[in-house]
Amino acid sequence: MKRSKKANIAHKILNRIYKRVPIPLKHRNKFELVIAVLLSAQCTDERVNQVTPILFKKANTAKKMINISKNTIYKIIRPCGLAPQKSKAIYELSKILVKKFKGRVPESFEELEKLPGVGHKTASVVMSQGFGHPAFPVDTHIHRLAQRWGLTNGKNVIQTEKDLKILFPEKSWNKLHLQIIFYGREFCQARYCYGLECEICKACNPKRKKKIITKK
Repeated sequence: MKRSKKANIAHKILNRIYKRVPIPLKHRNKFELVIAVLLSAQCTDERVNQVTPILFKKANTAKKMINISKNTIYKIIRPCGLAPQKSKAIYELSKILVKKFKGRVPESFEELEKLPGVGHKTASVVMSQGFGHPAFPVDTHIHRLAQRWGLTNGKNVIQTEKDLKILFPEKSWNKLHLQIIFYGREFCQARYCYGLECEICKACNPKRKKKIITKK
């Protein structure tokens, strides 16, 4: 079966199951979104959503964030893991936003990816969920699912993102990446299915017999 046909099958199933998809990370402005996505690295969305209300009560803008200490930020975000690096990144990127962008979050991949702690995936989420621009954020979870479904042979998230952008129409990207995340959590978890059990895996690869081990 061609990849394009598999993509169509997966897309139809995802649209049937997830007609609407909420944004997982709670935020009230673009600055809060940047910080929430930064904190979500190697941390669950649930944990981030428990921590951010405490942090944003003290500082929900870049200008307010640079008026609290790095140590205060560290103590609040510690449950999210990687707190030393993340607290430093939050403080430093806030300084840059204030100095260079008058406290506003820049509306471009290039400027976002220059900020401390903001990689391509984080920038993609902000451009998609914050500004509404077409983007396809690919993390390790989407990378794993794309391999299981037979949509990519990419050995990293960069190649997988390129493959998925070719397979799916641009207008679907913003919703689709969330649909894939929710489907993976519910039906095709990392330590379950392995390309053999869930509806999409079986529909896209009906003759598959062996487990799929993700190429990282």
